[in-house]
Amino acid sequence: MSKICQITGKKAQIGCNVSHSKHHTKRSFDVNLFSKKFYWVEENCWIRLKISAAGLRMINKVGLDAAIRQAVDKGYLNWNELEKNVIAWGNVEN
Repeated sequence: MSKICQITGKKAQIGCNVSHSKHHTKRSFDVNLFSKKFYWVEENCWIRLKISAAGLRMINKVGLDAAIRQAVDKGYLNWNELEKNVIAWGNVEN
């Protein structure tokens, strides 16, 4: 899977390393991306998402359900991909 945040759509950017002599060489600026498990109350299930730090702040601010709906509306996440990320439905006792 590529390095793209499933909530905000952030991905790696291309830029330049600039030396002391001002020589430019290409490099990429990667996203602060990690995999995190969330409990989605509306669907009563656990899901795993690849999100950036900005995506985590967005989830904390507006809530998981609103963040997922925004991501689906903007095209960063689709429902089929979201169903693949479901870990367990309902109350699972370990």
